[in-house]
Amino acid sequence: MKKKGSIGSTFDDFLKEEGTYEDAQAVAIKRVLAWRIQQDMKKKHILKVDMARRMHTSRSQLDRLLDAGNGSVTIATLARAGRVLGREVRLELV
Repeated sequence: MKKKGSIGSTFDDFLKEEGTYEDAQAVAIKRVLAWRIQQDMKKKHILKVDMARRMHTSRSQLDRLLDAGNGSVTIATLARAGRVLGREVRLELV
C-alpha cells in the first residue's frame, strides 16, 4: 500500500507565485500579536484605558495596535505593550 503524499504545491508556494507571500505573512504576524495582547489584557483584567495610560499613549494608538488589520504599528509601541504585560518583544530575521 502506498503512502499518500501531498499533491501540488503548498499554500506558501502559491502566495509566493502570486507575489503576496510577504504581505500575507505580515498580516498574519500582526493578527497574532493583536490577539495575544488582547488575551493578556483580558487575563490580567486590564481595560483599554488603563493599558493606554500604562503605555503612555492614547487610546486611539492602542486601538490601532489591537486592530489586526492595521499594519501601521511601531516596534516601540509593541515593546511598550509587552512591558506593561510583563512580556518581552523579540524580532528575528531568519
